[in-house]
Amino acid sequence: MIAWLARTLDVCLIIAGGLIAHSVRFSTLDFSDIEKLLIAFNSVLALLFFPAFGVYEAWRGKPLPVMLARVTLAWMAVVAAGLLLAFTLHRMDAVSRLWFAYSTLISGALIITVKLAVYTGLRGVRGRGFNQRTVAIVGAQGFARTLLAHLSSTPEQGFTPVCLLDTTGDEELHASGLDGVPATTAIGTNGNRLPVLNDFDELVEKVRAEEINEVWLALPLSQEHTIYRFVHALRHDFVNLRLIPDTRSISLFNHSMTDVAGLATINLTTSPVSALQMWPKMLFDRLFAATAVLALSPLLIAIAIAVKTTSKGPVFFTQKRKGADGRPFPIYKFRSMAVHKETTGHVTQATRNDPRVTKVGAFLRRTSLDELPQFLNVLFGHMSVVGPRPHALEHDDLYKDLVYGYMFRYRIKPGITGWAQVNGYRGATEKIEKMQSRVKFDLFYIHNWSFWFDIKIVAMTMFKGFIGRNAF
Repeated sequence: MIAWLARTLDVCLIIAGGLIAHSVRFSTLDFSDIEKLLIAFNSVLALLFFPAFGVYEAWRGKPLPVMLARVTLAWMAVVAAGLLLAFTLHRMDAVSRLWFAYSTLISGALIITVKLAVYTGLRGVRGRGFNQRTVAIVGAQGFARTLLAHLSSTPEQGFTPVCLLDTTGDEELHASGLDGVPATTAIGTNGNRLPVLNDFDELVEKVRAEEINEVWLALPLSQEHTIYRFVHALRHDFVNLRLIPDTRSISLFNHSMTDVAGLATINLTTSPVSALQMWPKMLFDRLFAATAVLALSPLLIAIAIAVKTTSKGPVFFTQKRKGADGRPFPIYKFRSMAVHKETTGHVTQATRNDPRVTKVGAFLRRTSLDELPQFLNVLFGHMSVVGPRPHALEHDDLYKDLVYGYMFRYRIKPGITGWAQVNGYRGATEKIEKMQSRVKFDLFYIHNWSFWFDIKIVAMTMFKGFIGRNAF
């Protein structure tokens, strides 16, 4: 019933768009036959195309941008097909192009506005406790708490948990308490207590007796037998059975779904940021680096002269580092040490009062001015302005087995500054605990990346990130 109401409303909006456009263009509602035909074409095509694009799917709990994108693409397909039909009939010469453009824009705007209003209105209604779908959660204590907390913080999604089957232990599915709550209850949304059921059959009976709408299997992929038991037991019931894999132990990033070679896959260790999302960052990197090189050129020249005239050796120090996805690149710095040779496969980090550091180099290292040539790396596309700092290859080989998640830092381009650096993690990492903390900040940055997060880090670097007590 609701689906047909939505279809009828869309047809009415397409007709209304044509009427409004004709009134604006001609100040009259006297339509020609071909204009009437075009409106009819678009109305019928919308009824055919919109379902194919998933416009009439249930959008409860799904992101608004995806819905708006689908509606926009579906309407564009309708208009394109309508134009093709009109050209096939050789009647486009009788159509006002301005009216057609007005009609397309107005009808599309009306459809998108109404769907946005309905989506927003339903979220508001659900946020007040109405129009809810009941959910039974099956899973271990830790992951179940995560789901309950998420549902509690997003009531506008319209899902209300009503019971929990705790799978802690084995496939016997015995229940146990959470956080000191008795074994028969668990913490639910808004402080309510949920019953914790004792076994599999008890949950199945409750789902049927109370007509629970959804059963969420928050289980690790290894519990295939338990998953199959639910699929088999509820195969004749009209309940939405969903699998939310518990992949916390093997994933550092999000668990988004994607289509690969026509197969539904779960991303475990892929980059959490798509290439399209990175475009603002790439544009900002190039513009910022070009501006910095031009604005700081007098300073860069002065530093180069100071380095060259106060010690023997080249102006720049270059060293191989890992970039995005582990691709090596030469990183540029102003040389801050006297020329010396390191043992192959070993890099000695600078320490306090290190005799290898020159007087000019000591100042450059304390103020991070030795890092300025890395803006050239940004211009060349090796690095970003903001990102995890790249380490020497020898350090990568050392820490990749000692610090969990260390190599995931290289899923995006390394940066001149980063979230770890503005939080005080600069310079030598003589203790493994320091590297663990640095990696923790880097992974937080990758997982929570946004363009404005980058801007915040740049601003923090300007005010407090250049001078470092740990940089020798």
